[in-house]
Amino acid sequence: MSCSSQPFFNGPHRGVPPTYERLQEEHEVAVLGAPQPSGAVTSTVINIRGETVVPDHVIWSLFNTVFFNPCCLGFVAFAYSVKSRDRKMVGDVIGAQSYASTAKCLNISALVVGLLVIVAVITAVIVLVVSARRHII
Repeated sequence: MSCSSQPFFNGPHRGVPPTYERLQEEHEVAVLGAPQPSGAVTSTVINIRGETVVPDHVIWSLFNTVFFNPCCLGFVAFAYSVKSRDRKMVGDVIGAQSYASTAKCLNISALVVGLLVIVAVITAVIVLVVSARRHII
């Protein structure tokens, strides 16, 4: 039997491709608080499921790419931040959190190494200027 002759389903809808419908968000609404004719008091409670907020650290990564980019850590952090944002757009919260966590660690590393390099350069310049002044005098 060839692949093209196989049905999509084995039931009464044999040969009919499946249709997909978008599922609606679940909303729970209870109306309580409005005075009823019987004298009972009701109130309104609305529970709406929201999306989990995942920070993607794109701005921080871009800053590290431009200013603190030792060993390309800032650029790699930016790549992971973009991957995190892409996963968030697709709806993969766990993947987005994973990429965001990696981007955060890389951003911290880039910032620390970048600051250490700046402090080392400033210290070296000060030492060179002081030693040059001593040799001149």
